[in-house]
Amino acid sequence: MMFFVSALIGCRNEELFVEAESFSVKGGWQVDQQFMDVMGSPYLIAHGAGVPVEDASAQVRLPGKGEWHLFVRTFNWVSPWYDGEGPGKFKVAVDGDELSETLGAAGSKWIWQYAGSFETASRNISVALKDMTGFDGRCDALYFSRVKNQELPEDVAGMRELRSRLIRNFNVPSDKGQYDLVVAGGGVAGMCAAVAAARQGLKVALIHDRPVLGGNNSAEVRVHLGGSIECGPYPNLGNMIKEFGHTKKGNAKSAENYEDWKKMSFVENEENISLFLNTHVTDLEMKDGSIEALLARNIETGELMRFSAPVFSDCTGDASVGYLAGAEWRTGRESLAETGEPGAVEVADRQVLGASVQWNSKDMGKPSPFPVFEYGKVFTEESVQKVKGGEWTWETGMLRDQVLEAERVRDHGLLVVYSNWSYLKNHSSVKEEFADRALDWVAYVAGKRESRRLVGDVMLTQNDILGEVPYEDATCATSWSIDLHYPDPANTAFFPGEEFKAVCTQEYIEIYPIPYRCFYSKNIPNLFMAGRNISVTHVALGTVRVMRTTAMMGEVVGLAASVCHRHCCLPRDVYRTHFADLQALMEQGAGKQGLPNNQMFNVGRKEHLKGRKVKRL
Repeated sequence: MMFFVSALIGCRNEELFVEAESFSVKGGWQVDQQFMDVMGSPYLIAHGAGVPVEDASAQVRLPGKGEWHLFVRTFNWVSPWYDGEGPGKFKVAVDGDELSETLGAAGSKWIWQYAGSFETASRNISVALKDMTGFDGRCDALYFSRVKNQELPEDVAGMRELRSRLIRNFNVPSDKGQYDLVVAGGGVAGMCAAVAAARQGLKVALIHDRPVLGGNNSAEVRVHLGGSIECGPYPNLGNMIKEFGHTKKGNAKSAENYEDWKKMSFVENEENISLFLNTHVTDLEMKDGSIEALLARNIETGELMRFSAPVFSDCTGDASVGYLAGAEWRTGRESLAETGEPGAVEVADRQVLGASVQWNSKDMGKPSPFPVFEYGKVFTEESVQKVKGGEWTWETGMLRDQVLEAERVRDHGLLVVYSNWSYLKNHSSVKEEFADRALDWVAYVAGKRESRRLVGDVMLTQNDILGEVPYEDATCATSWSIDLHYPDPANTAFFPGEEFKAVCTQEYIEIYPIPYRCFYSKNIPNLFMAGRNISVTHVALGTVRVMRTTAMMGEVVGLAASVCHRHCCLPRDVYRTHFADLQALMEQGAGKQGLPNNQMFNVGRKEHLKGRKVKRL
């Protein structure tokens, strides 16, 4: 039997600290890293959609025998909406014996809860997390102490100090070496940036904080690809999407539809790429206003790693690298006075496109009960959504900060799915129609549309797109409509300020090439960006954010990085002095030639795209 020690012994009292995400057996618990920048750590979540999940377990070596007290850092996730005992209940068992206290159902923030005491005649023990409900109980860490009356830190700074004191080498990075390009974020934009650069001979590190690639297009989120390829002034851009793109359309479908294996093969087959999954960017080393190295932590082992390169690409969606570097950024809706866009609001505000927690159900062929779930969201016959699944329209957080309040936004998405389903199953006039149906899949990874946007030398606007303003540094083309989401007024009537359904407006556009100067930071000289965090206004984001378009952005950035490598220059220099080199590469594209176009679904309004002529600049 293997035992691990994840902590040092403290100075006065014997103590042991164990990160839950480091448990060797996860069981049915999932590692959730989405909010570690705000709450301080990844954690384990018992995401069973109302069905208790299998135990997570670990073998632990204590500093000594005898009596121990155990504390668990956890969170009552429904507390923003419900003042009472929450549904995320679990217990801890030591050597098969459950400790006395129920965890995860009290408090209104991340707190340490007392789990109970135990006696052991051996230093080697087994520890198990025992989910009681399947309703997203969460466990961050366990702290073993000889002393029952403890004052443990609950804020992020205090937790960081505790970890630094108890976890070996917590702040000591392992050097992963020098690369030609470091790409942070393994959604389709980051994948294409990494592969495009690698195919030009660059040594690339691709860092992604989930176990699978693809971001919103992965089976964890299940959003299908959107937008057109084979269009614009460089029609070979986007050919690489044919290599990894799924071929079945639709959101919130079965996991197999999204063909995650193709994305993995697409990256792993490139010998010049070092892929680091489950790895989250935590900090940067800066020198003279530029990024010298990126620091990232493995979300399961806790290993801190250092990656250095002359240029970096932020493909994180949330612009995490740019934010840490001090890049200029913005969020929310610009005012009409600032941008002059017809779609802008009179007064600037923080409203953004929201995040979707998608879900589906299946017919079990027999009665399938679901617990009564009533935690602050009161549904009625008028407000309940009488549907068997939910996709993009189930959208939350449009009025909230999609980074600082991301856990609340995601949790609101879970709350309304469970509450709505509970009402359908237990109370509604159509409950017989739903009697044999069970929740098949509920996303716990939120599909974001908008958060931070980095500012480049050009900020693309609605006026540029509608006016077909020509830029000399035109690159890949955006083809989607200007697609903007708003809280559904029908949903607002029942849940004002807490909407979970969205509607959209769509303004069709001519296919429009995006300027290269939208793809690098205005004030961090060695930082590229690709994806939904590029330099655009809120309104312009409505067209460029779909994933075939963001994939082509990544391809352009990867090719531009190769120009930087060839000429020992920075991203801005590519525009100023070497743009002809980038044009030649875009003519060819980074994808394999001669592949049939298997991406003819969800391209936008097809009749609008027929016969499109694009002026070469």
